[in-house]
Amino acid sequence: MNAHGGAGASTLAQLFGGHDSGLAWPDVAAGRPGGVLLVARTHASGLQAVSRILNTARQNEIPPGVALSAVVLVADAPGRLPRELGRRIKVIGSVADVHRVPWVPSWRTGNLSGPLPREVAALRRLVAGN
Repeated sequence: MNAHGGAGASTLAQLFGGHDSGLAWPDVAAGRPGGVLLVARTHASGLQAVSRILNTARQNEIPPGVALSAVVLVADAPGRLPRELGRRIKVIGSVADVHRVPWVPSWRTGNLSGPLPREVAALRRLVAGN
């Protein structure tokens, strides 16, 4: 599930399998799996969107049968994050499992054929159910 537009859930679903439910919680009544990976970019507005959705989950305002499995943060640019954003990610990580996806230049142009970065190994296992 995307926390905001352009978060990257479609790309991750193509790479790892799964279903991109867009900006909506999955419809478990329609047979969709209830485990959610909340996907966001690492820019300020992406992290704010994650915080809003985590607050919704904390208040038990998510559909029955849906559970937040982890937050997946996709790099919004190459290089190191500004310190302020890194601190925000630590706060998010204190309430949810966080998986980080590095900047991959070829994904920007739609080329998903290369090897996956080693930083996503744990995310790959989570999606595979191992």
